[in-house]
Amino acid sequence: MRSSAVTVSAVIFDWGGTLTPWHTIDHDEIWRVICSPHYDADHFAPTAAALRSAENQLWEISERERRSSTLEELLSRAGVEPSEAFFDSYFQAWEPHTFTDPDAPEVLRRLRGRGIKIGVLSNTMWPRARHEQIFARDGVLELIDGAVYSSEIPWTKPHPEAFRAAMAAIGATEPGECVFVGDRPIDDVHGARNAGMRTVLVPNSDVPAFANAVPDAIIERLADLIAVIDRW
Repeated sequence: MRSSAVTVSAVIFDWGGTLTPWHTIDHDEIWRVICSPHYDADHFAPTAAALRSAENQLWEISERERRSSTLEELLSRAGVEPSEAFFDSYFQAWEPHTFTDPDAPEVLRRLRGRGIKIGVLSNTMWPRARHEQIFARDGVLELIDGAVYSSEIPWTKPHPEAFRAAMAAIGATEPGECVFVGDRPIDDVHGARNAGMRTVLVPNSDVPAFANAVPDAIIERLADLIAVIDRW
């Protein structure tokens, strides 16, 4: 870990598993729940399986090529032409898994009180509007100075351009003054360090470790972040 003092001018957060508490999700079941109101008994299970397969394929491409994708691309790959009602079912099924960590509002307010800019960088297929609805619902949208969603850019984390885009979104120019907080050793820690940032890992048991990903700090909950920033 680095020991030299540094000015922290910006903190950029991952979304899923970081600003939202990590928990295991049954993606196969979610797709079945989404599809069941829109297909008959003979078709909803095969359609759900096709959607899950397409989702896996796109995340594999992201891991292999660091290339982003969108929800519309996923649906097209699975041969699904969605209606507005289908999209409603999709986001309703995901809503229980989107709630912001209860620690987050106070952490963001305290960081802002120190003059630190707040950013978000998420690997996601969802459009910006959905993420902003979630942040508005949970009372943190106005605490975020800028956000980048991979669905809007060509890359996913850990590509360095994704981190540069997040810096640009909040007007940050010095990577060494930026801290990235995330739960994934490769995407978040390794990627941010390669981009020149300091890193804080919020570990969970379901994401595999990566030997080359050595964070500057490890915290068990978001509330612990303030003490780490103050030490720096």
